[in-house]
Amino acid sequence: MNQILFNDLGSKEYKEAWDYQNELFQGIVDIKLANRDKESKVVPPNYFLFTEHPPVYTLGKSGDLSNLLLNEEELKNKGISFFKSNRGGDITFHGPGQIVGYPIIDLEEFNPDIRWYMRSLEEVIIKTIAHYGLKGVRSEGETGVWLDVGTPFARKICALGVRTSRWVTMHGFALNVNTNLGYFDHIVPCGIRGKAVTSMEAELNKKILIPEIKELIIKYFEEVFEAKIVDNKLI
Repeated sequence: MNQILFNDLGSKEYKEAWDYQNELFQGIVDIKLANRDKESKVVPPNYFLFTEHPPVYTLGKSGDLSNLLLNEEELKNKGISFFKSNRGGDITFHGPGQIVGYPIIDLEEFNPDIRWYMRSLEEVIIKTIAHYGLKGVRSEGETGVWLDVGTPFARKICALGVRTSRWVTMHGFALNVNTNLGYFDHIVPCGIRGKAVTSMEAELNKKILIPEIKELIIKYFEEVFEAKIVDNKLI
C-alpha cells in the first residue's frame, strides 16, 4: 500500500501554495529522473495538501481570459487576486469556506492513467458529500462533481484542474463547502456558460463543519487510491 504524506497548510496565498507545490512536484520528478541511471531505484514520496486561499481567480493554461468579467481595477477594489496557472481547465474561484486539495503523487505508483486519476478524484468527493445526502454525479465531457445533471438546474459543487508531468500530479480539486457564491458571478465558471455553481451550505441551508469534511475526504482518498495517508508537518 502506497504511503502519502499529508499536510494541512491552513490559509495560504495562492502563489505561496503554488510555489510550495512546485517544490514538492519537482522533487518527485528529480528522483524519477535520477532513477533512470541507477540500478537501485529510490521510491519517490507522495504528498497530499489541504489549503484555503484568500479570494483569487485562477485561469488554466487552456483558459479564455474573456471568462473573467472584471477588469484589473475592479479586481483590486473587490480585494480579489488573479493568477494564470499551469493547471488544466479554464477559470475558477478559490476563497474562504472552500476546501482545496492538492495531491502531488506519482501515478506510476498508483495507475498511470490520467482519466482514471480524474475520475478517482471525483469519486472521493462524490463519496464525501453523500454523507450529507447530496447526490454528486459526473457530467459527460465536463470535469468536476455536479448535482442534478441532465436538468435545467445542473450545478457544480466541486471543480477539478490538474497538471501532470512524467506521471507526477499537481493542483487538484476545490470543494465549495461554505463558500460565498457571489464571487462566481464575476466569471464564467470553468468556461461553461448557462450552468450554475453551488456549495454544501447552499444545498443544505446550514454551515458545514470543514474539519469534518476534511476527515471524510482523507478517509475516502485512502479508500479510492488504496493508500495510507500519514500526517507530515512539512512547513
